[in-house]
Amino acid sequence: MAKTANHLLADALELPEEERTRLAQELLASIGHAGSEESLTWLNELERRSRAALDGEPGIPWAKARAEIEARLKG
Repeated sequence: MAKTANHLLADALELPEEERTRLAQELLASIGHAGSEESLTWLNELERRSRAALDGEPGIPWAKARAEIEARLKG
């Protein structure tokens, strides 16, 4: 049975920091943004949110998170 993105994310969040970073880099590379300043911004945000989730902090809706990220990238 194929895993959904939510199941994959849950599994990924259990990985050590180094492995999460590598996974994020590989995912970004697969969509053509690797090496750019925007990629580094995304990686930093992914790491921050991963840590918060692992610490049990409540998340925010994807639409709000995406809007905040896009605003930072444009700013």
